[in-house]
Amino acid sequence: MASKPFRVALLLYPGCMPAGLFAFADLLHAANRRSGKPVFEPVFAGLQEGLVECAHGQALRAASAIREAAPDAVLVPGFWGESTRQVEVAVAQNSALIRALAELPRAVGIWSYCTGVCIAAATGRMNGQAATVTWWLADLARLRFPKVRWQTESTDVWHERNASASGVNGYLPIAQAAIEKRLNADAYRELAKLMVLPRPERRHHAFRTMNLIEQPNRLLRQLHAVAERLPASDLTLKRLAQELNTTERTLARKVAAATGQPVASYVRCLKLNQVSERLIHTSLPASSISAELGFSSDSGMRRMFKELTSLTPAQYRQAFGQA
Repeated sequence: MASKPFRVALLLYPGCMPAGLFAFADLLHAANRRSGKPVFEPVFAGLQEGLVECAHGQALRAASAIREAAPDAVLVPGFWGESTRQVEVAVAQNSALIRALAELPRAVGIWSYCTGVCIAAATGRMNGQAATVTWWLADLARLRFPKVRWQTESTDVWHERNASASGVNGYLPIAQAAIEKRLNADAYRELAKLMVLPRPERRHHAFRTMNLIEQPNRLLRQLHAVAERLPASDLTLKRLAQELNTTERTLARKVAAATGQPVASYVRCLKLNQVSERLIHTSLPASSISAELGFSSDSGMRRMFKELTSLTPAQYRQAFGQA
């Protein structure tokens, strides 16, 4: 007798960002085509059947209530949030949905990514398990959900049936693991190539906080933009304060309060993150990268890079490179 398709409920809730759900569903449908049989059955579900007001005014229809969907796993997407306060509000507003998820049979997997990890953690179903979360939510997650074993140095974490992944593209490593488990790794590679998907990006933990667009703090976003534009040798406290139209003392105080680091250390890491991006995505020699980014010497850049990551540029490219 043929086995039943693995049923994944793609969760819709007020304010959620559904783009990842569509991409996830496309991958599962493509996996079915690749296998020649219905291995997966994705279905959009919500607290109740009917229209759900998602992020940015988009209304989508949940075909089933989550309690009636009978899923094998639920994919919980993220919601738009730029501060921990917004995250706390979103969790509070979805209390009924969180209760419904908590009441699902224990055999049902809870897969979550981006800020959706906080929705999943609030169900209590991740207690005692390892999980990850988008870096700027780490402190809130540890405070609000202390029974979860948070591992923020990892981009995705699996524990039996449950999974969590950081970042807005966190659905990708979850989809990859699900497809590889029920088909094989070659099948996922073919699908990823056919559908022109980015590979789930592995990042060294030293650079997990370095994405400009993810910065919840306006000053840090401005500092990122300036630091990435200027040559490394020009990144003095005086020059940065001038560029940001503030005083050196104010800049130092605000950066230390937001990051726990001196300005010089934080900006050095920003510039070395640019080095890491080029090592990952290009085949340029490290010496050319150093010159392009305005380091005073190639040897100095290499020394700082190894101090931060414990890897030489060549070792880093071998471990994380995609070029």
